[in-house]
Amino acid sequence: MSDPCKILVFASGNGSNFQALIDAVSSGAIPNSKIIRLIVNKSKAYATTRAENAGIPWEYFNLISHGFRQKGETDPAKIQESRDKYDAALADKVLKGDYKPDLVILAGWMYVFGKAFLDPLEAEGIKIINLHPALPGKYDGTNAIGRAFEDFKAGKLENNKTGIMVHYVIAQVDRGAPILVKEIECREGEELEQLEQRIHSHEHELIVEAAAKVAGEILDKKNKTQ
Repeated sequence: MSDPCKILVFASGNGSNFQALIDAVSSGAIPNSKIIRLIVNKSKAYATTRAENAGIPWEYFNLISHGFRQKGETDPAKIQESRDKYDAALADKVLKGDYKPDLVILAGWMYVFGKAFLDPLEAEGIKIINLHPALPGKYDGTNAIGRAFEDFKAGKLENNKTGIMVHYVIAQVDRGAPILVKEIECREGEELEQLEQRIHSHEHELIVEAAAKVAGEILDKKNKTQ
Protein backbone atom coordinates (compact mmCIF):
# COMPACT_ATOMS: atom_id res chain seq x y z
CA MET A 1 0.00 0.00 0.00
CA SER A 2 1.26 3.51 -0.81
CA ASP A 3 2.07 6.05 1.86
CA PRO A 4 -1.10 7.47 3.45
CA CYS A 5 -2.49 10.93 2.84
CA LYS A 6 -1.25 12.94 5.82
CA ILE A 7 -4.00 15.19 7.22
CA LEU A 8 -3.57 18.18 9.54
CA VAL A 9 -6.75 19.48 11.20
CA PHE A 10 -7.37 22.98 12.59
CA ALA A 11 -10.22 23.43 15.10
CA SER A 12 -11.34 26.04 17.63
CA GLY A 13 -14.07 24.43 19.70
CA ASN A 14 -15.93 21.24 20.49
CA GLY A 15 -14.42 19.38 17.57
CA SER A 16 -17.44 17.30 16.52
CA ASN A 17 -16.40 17.59 12.86
CA PHE A 18 -12.87 16.62 13.91
CA GLN A 19 -14.32 13.55 15.63
CA ALA A 20 -16.20 12.65 12.46
CA LEU A 21 -12.89 12.79 10.59
CA ILE A 22 -11.15 10.65 13.23
CA ASP A 23 -13.90 8.03 13.00
CA ALA A 24 -13.90 8.09 9.19
CA VAL A 25 -10.14 7.60 8.96
CA SER A 26 -10.38 4.75 11.48
CA SER A 27 -13.23 3.02 9.61
CA GLY A 28 -11.67 3.50 6.19
CA ALA A 29 -14.40 5.86 4.99
CA ILE A 30 -11.48 8.21 4.29
CA PRO A 31 -9.21 5.55 2.75
CA ASN A 32 -5.45 5.24 3.26
CA SER A 33 -5.20 8.43 5.30
CA LYS A 34 -3.79 9.46 8.65
CA ILE A 35 -4.52 12.48 10.85
CA ILE A 36 -1.02 13.50 11.90
CA ARG A 37 -1.79 16.51 14.09
CA LEU A 38 -4.43 18.90 15.45
CA ILE A 39 -3.83 22.63 15.95
CA VAL A 40 -6.22 24.70 18.08
CA ASN A 41 -6.36 28.43 18.81
CA LYS A 42 -8.59 28.20 21.90
CA SER A 43 -6.96 26.82 25.04
CA LYS A 44 -10.13 25.09 26.28
CA ALA A 45 -11.15 23.58 22.94
CA TYR A 46 -12.65 20.14 23.60
CA ALA A 47 -11.16 19.04 20.29
CA THR A 48 -7.87 18.53 22.19
CA THR A 49 -9.53 15.87 24.39
CA ARG A 50 -10.76 14.12 21.25
CA ALA A 51 -7.19 14.21 19.89
CA GLU A 52 -5.77 12.73 23.11
CA ASN A 53 -8.37 9.96 23.12
CA ALA A 54 -7.37 9.07 19.56
CA GLY A 55 -3.61 9.33 20.19
CA ILE A 56 -3.23 12.32 17.86
CA PRO A 57 -0.60 14.97 18.76
CA TRP A 58 -2.03 18.45 19.23
CA GLU A 59 -0.78 21.98 19.76
CA TYR A 60 -2.31 25.22 21.07
CA PHE A 61 -1.21 28.32 19.16
CA ASN A 62 -2.98 31.62 19.76
CA LEU A 63 -2.65 35.10 18.25
CA ILE A 64 -2.66 36.90 21.62
CA SER A 65 -1.39 34.29 24.09
CA HIS A 66 1.69 33.63 21.98
CA GLY A 67 2.63 37.30 21.76
CA PHE A 68 1.64 38.30 18.25
CA ARG A 69 -0.89 40.92 19.39
CA GLN A 70 -1.44 42.90 22.56
CA LYS A 71 -4.81 42.23 24.18
CA GLY A 72 -7.20 45.10 23.42
CA GLU A 73 -5.17 46.39 20.46
CA THR A 74 -7.29 48.69 18.28
CA ASP A 75 -4.78 50.12 15.78
CA PRO A 76 -5.79 48.63 12.37
CA ALA A 77 -2.20 48.63 11.09
CA LYS A 78 -0.92 46.79 14.17
CA ILE A 79 -3.83 44.33 14.01
CA GLN A 80 -3.01 43.51 10.39
CA GLU A 81 0.71 43.24 11.14
CA SER A 82 -0.01 40.84 14.02
CA ARG A 83 -2.21 38.68 11.82
CA ASP A 84 0.45 38.52 9.11
CA LYS A 85 3.13 37.48 11.61
CA TYR A 86 0.85 34.88 13.22
CA ASP A 87 -0.12 33.47 9.82
CA ALA A 88 3.53 33.25 8.75
CA ALA A 89 4.50 31.52 12.00
CA LEU A 90 1.67 29.01 11.57
CA ALA A 91 2.69 28.31 7.98
CA ASP A 92 6.22 27.69 9.24
CA LYS A 93 4.87 25.22 11.82
CA VAL A 94 2.90 23.38 9.16
CA LEU A 95 5.76 23.12 6.66
CA LYS A 96 8.69 22.29 8.93
CA GLY A 97 9.52 19.23 10.98
CA ASP A 98 7.94 15.80 10.93
CA TYR A 99 4.34 16.98 10.48
CA LYS A 100 4.22 18.35 6.95
CA PRO A 101 0.76 17.36 5.65
CA ASP A 102 -0.67 16.57 2.25
CA LEU A 103 -4.05 18.05 3.22
CA VAL A 104 -5.20 20.67 5.73
CA ILE A 105 -8.81 20.56 6.94
CA LEU A 106 -10.40 23.49 8.78
CA ALA A 107 -13.00 21.82 11.02
CA GLY A 108 -14.68 24.60 12.97
CA TRP A 109 -11.62 26.87 12.83
CA MET A 110 -12.75 30.35 13.93
CA TYR A 111 -10.06 32.45 12.29
CA VAL A 112 -9.62 33.74 8.74
CA PHE A 113 -6.24 32.97 7.21
CA GLY A 114 -4.49 35.57 5.07
CA LYS A 115 -1.95 35.24 2.28
CA ALA A 116 0.97 34.96 4.75
CA PHE A 117 -0.40 31.51 5.62
CA LEU A 118 -2.05 30.52 2.35
CA ASP A 119 0.73 31.39 -0.11
CA PRO A 120 3.51 29.25 1.45
CA LEU A 121 1.19 26.22 1.58
CA GLU A 122 0.05 26.76 -1.99
CA ALA A 123 3.70 26.94 -3.07
CA GLU A 124 4.19 23.49 -1.52
CA GLY A 125 1.09 22.10 -3.22
CA ILE A 126 -0.80 21.56 0.04
CA LYS A 127 -4.59 21.69 -0.32
CA ILE A 128 -6.70 23.45 2.36
CA ILE A 129 -10.42 22.73 2.67
CA ASN A 130 -13.13 24.24 4.86
CA LEU A 131 -16.77 23.59 5.70
CA HIS A 132 -19.12 26.59 5.49
CA PRO A 133 -22.86 26.46 6.32
CA ALA A 134 -24.10 28.20 3.17
CA LEU A 135 -24.34 27.64 -0.56
CA PRO A 136 -21.54 28.83 -2.88
CA GLY A 137 -21.46 32.60 -3.22
CA LYS A 138 -24.06 33.10 -0.47
CA TYR A 139 -23.66 34.38 3.08
CA ASP A 140 -19.88 34.49 3.27
CA GLY A 141 -18.34 34.84 6.72
CA THR A 142 -19.96 34.70 10.12
CA ASN A 143 -23.59 34.00 11.08
CA ALA A 144 -24.35 32.47 7.69
CA ILE A 145 -27.27 30.38 8.95
CA GLY A 146 -28.80 33.31 10.83
CA ARG A 147 -28.62 35.60 7.81
CA ALA A 148 -30.16 32.96 5.54
CA PHE A 149 -32.95 32.43 8.10
CA GLU A 150 -33.71 36.17 8.27
CA ASP A 151 -33.92 36.35 4.47
CA PHE A 152 -36.24 33.32 4.46
CA LYS A 153 -38.58 35.01 6.95
CA ALA A 154 -38.52 38.17 4.83
CA GLY A 155 -39.33 36.19 1.68
CA LYS A 156 -35.95 37.01 0.12
CA LEU A 157 -34.20 33.60 0.26
CA GLU A 158 -33.66 32.25 -3.26
CA ASN A 159 -35.78 29.10 -3.77
CA ASN A 160 -36.26 29.03 0.04
CA LYS A 161 -32.99 27.05 0.23
CA THR A 162 -29.71 27.42 2.06
CA GLY A 163 -27.17 24.67 2.57
CA ILE A 164 -23.63 23.58 3.34
CA MET A 165 -20.51 23.39 1.24
CA VAL A 166 -16.98 22.16 1.61
CA HIS A 167 -14.65 24.30 -0.46
CA TYR A 168 -10.99 24.97 -1.15
CA VAL A 169 -9.64 27.85 0.93
CA ILE A 170 -8.41 31.02 -0.80
CA ALA A 171 -7.78 34.54 0.47
CA GLN A 172 -11.37 35.61 -0.32
CA VAL A 173 -13.46 34.35 2.61
CA ASP A 174 -15.65 31.35 1.70
CA ARG A 175 -15.15 31.96 -2.04
CA GLY A 176 -12.86 29.05 -2.93
CA ALA A 177 -14.04 26.46 -5.46
CA PRO A 178 -16.68 24.16 -3.93
CA ILE A 179 -15.86 20.46 -3.57
CA LEU A 180 -19.25 19.21 -2.37
CA VAL A 181 -22.52 21.07 -1.81
CA LYS A 182 -25.75 20.06 -0.06
CA GLU A 183 -28.93 22.12 -0.35
CA ILE A 184 -31.25 22.37 2.67
CA GLU A 185 -34.77 23.73 2.37
CA CYS A 186 -36.06 26.15 4.98
CA ARG A 187 -39.44 25.24 6.46
CA GLU A 188 -42.37 27.45 7.40
CA GLY A 189 -42.87 27.68 11.17
CA GLU A 190 -39.36 26.50 11.94
CA GLU A 191 -37.23 28.41 14.44
CA LEU A 192 -33.60 29.32 13.81
CA GLU A 193 -32.40 26.71 16.32
CA GLN A 194 -34.24 23.96 14.43
CA LEU A 195 -32.71 25.02 11.12
CA GLU A 196 -29.27 25.10 12.75
CA GLN A 197 -29.75 21.58 14.09
CA ARG A 198 -30.80 20.27 10.68
CA ILE A 199 -27.81 21.90 8.99
CA HIS A 200 -25.36 20.67 11.63
CA SER A 201 -26.74 17.14 11.31
CA HIS A 202 -25.45 17.02 7.71
CA GLU A 203 -22.05 18.64 8.33
CA HIS A 204 -20.23 15.52 9.50
CA GLU A 205 -21.31 13.52 6.46
CA LEU A 206 -20.30 16.27 4.03
CA ILE A 207 -16.87 17.01 5.53
CA VAL A 208 -16.05 13.28 5.55
CA GLU A 209 -17.18 12.83 1.93
CA ALA A 210 -15.20 15.87 0.80
CA ALA A 211 -12.10 14.82 2.74
CA ALA A 212 -12.29 11.35 1.19
CA LYS A 213 -12.67 12.84 -2.30
CA VAL A 214 -9.72 15.23 -1.96
CA ALA A 215 -7.51 12.68 -0.18
CA GLY A 216 -8.23 10.21 -2.97
CA GLU A 217 -7.20 12.75 -5.61
CA ILE A 218 -4.00 13.54 -3.66
CA LEU A 219 -3.11 9.83 -3.41
CA ASP A 220 -3.83 9.26 -7.12
CA LYS A 221 -1.48 12.11 -7.99
CA LYS A 222 1.19 10.74 -5.62
CA ASN A 223 0.96 7.28 -7.13
CA LYS A 224 1.31 8.64 -10.67
CA THR A 225 4.50 10.52 -9.80
CA GLN A 226 6.15 7.58 -8.00
